[in-house]
Amino acid sequence: MHFELAPPAGVGPLQIGMTRQAANHALESLREPAEISASDRVGQHIFRPSGLMISIECTRDLLEAVELGRPSQPSDVVLFRGIDVFGLPARDVVSRMAEITTIVAAEDDAASFIAPDLLLSFWRPFQGDDDPEDEQGCFSNSVLLARPGYYDGPSRP
Repeated sequence: MHFELAPPAGVGPLQIGMTRQAANHALESLREPAEISASDRVGQHIFRPSGLMISIECTRDLLEAVELGRPSQPSDVVLFRGIDVFGLPARDVVSRMAEITTIVAAEDDAASFIAPDLLLSFWRPFQGDDDPEDEQGCFSNSVLLARPGYYDGPSRP
């Protein structure tokens, strides 16, 4: 399955600003009924058979962020404008993103990157040496898509 990141709107059926109930239903719709993971947590996250983790964060009963974790199998692909955010090395993703928007190293973690205008952030546990065999450092491990103002503090009524 292909998941297209569409900031600031959302990804697939998960749309930023939808109610918690609608977000829970949308998250549930992304599960593979024949292969439900014992790690799934209703209203929090699911794991697809590929290993792709999809997590939702709701505040005041509204969806404010969606996080996707890198799959271990290629059957699920996460894209942003044709860029395979988990299939390409993190440096390649950053280079291609820089052609579209501003993307910078996170202030507190040089291994991770933020596209502030899009409210997208890409995380990996440490800065790799461009060796694809070193998956933890070479590739992003997660991407977060958030609502405008997400990094400014708690939601306002």
